[in-house]
Amino acid sequence: MGQGLKNRGKGRADVEDRRKAVEDYTETKLEHIGAMSFDPQLAEKNIENMIGAVQVPVGFVGPLRVNGDEARGEFLVPLATTEGALLASVNRGCSVISAAGGAASVVVKDEMTRAPVFRVKDARHAVQAGKWVEGNFQKLKEAAEATTGHGKLLSAAVFASGRSLFVRFAYSTGDAMGMNMATIATEAASRLIEKETGAVLVSVSGNLCTDKKPAAVNSILGRGKIVLADVTVPRALLEEKMHATPEAVAETCFRKCEVGSAMAASYGYNAHAANMLAAVYIATGQDPAQVAEGSMVMTTCEVVDGDLYISVRLPCVEVGTVGGGTRLPCQSEALSMIGCAGAGKARKLAEIVGAVVLAGELSTLCAQAAGQLGSAHKALGR
Repeated sequence: MGQGLKNRGKGRADVEDRRKAVEDYTETKLEHIGAMSFDPQLAEKNIENMIGAVQVPVGFVGPLRVNGDEARGEFLVPLATTEGALLASVNRGCSVISAAGGAASVVVKDEMTRAPVFRVKDARHAVQAGKWVEGNFQKLKEAAEATTGHGKLLSAAVFASGRSLFVRFAYSTGDAMGMNMATIATEAASRLIEKETGAVLVSVSGNLCTDKKPAAVNSILGRGKIVLADVTVPRALLEEKMHATPEAVAETCFRKCEVGSAMAASYGYNAHAANMLAAVYIATGQDPAQVAEGSMVMTTCEVVDGDLYISVRLPCVEVGTVGGGTRLPCQSEALSMIGCAGAGKARKLAEIVGAVVLAGELSTLCAQAAGQLGSAHKALGR
């Protein structure tokens, strides 16, 4: 394939030409990859060298009652996956949560981070440059915000080690997930740091952000939106619907999610939160790589007055309702199903995500407590 073909645009004819070249080169007929319901030009900001689209099965769970600050009511939530039994399990959790009155789900923090790394002369230079950053936040804020009409710089925390200086910038990014916005703004602020301190920018991302990798700093401080969701399930309802007692579920959660995770030195103290995150993200046009951070969910259970209290803490819900993959037709339709398409809906989406993760955690922990997990996968997932 020639370089000219690789770099051509994404109109339907160009995509067809490129796909035909790939078919000839690989001796593979791309009949299904080539079948698309939308104009390829709609994806011009989402992909290069486009040859078609991959279809992932989409189902729904719910109605799921959510009692959030932004998400209030019952929702049919789209999930995209190829894992059999996942939607059946999450749907079971949704049914119980709704029967129990709904899941409380709230966003308690909303900050996207980017942390550049600078080379400094020595430890003393690192201290001096760090003090300049701490003493000139307003100048950094002006430089960063000059690049965006929506992003707001909220803080700039300094970390140093030897000849490496890191500044962890945190932004409010409106209804966009905000990684590109934060990167461009951080580059502008970093050039000001270079000019004023003599520190040399090595990389606009120094991995202290931390982007698309599980990290303690994000588990503690959060990245994107920190979401808390919980519900109390009455004993009778749990026993009737889940065939498990509150005591059995709470013990399963403690020994599995807390003791087991600690023994493994895992950053995720949960049953399978990444499953629900990935399914929602793929359906609604989010960046699925953010599941790496999102997987650091903490699930806890307690018996309270004889009933089961279950909660999830999601420290990194990095979602948006504008920009990125949300503008694609299928993903836009999925967002519209839950009233989350367009501006002003990012926190609402995050609250729904928290409630869906809670439903999936509840169902799986109950299945494990009742000894049903293997039989469910045998019946539905093989």
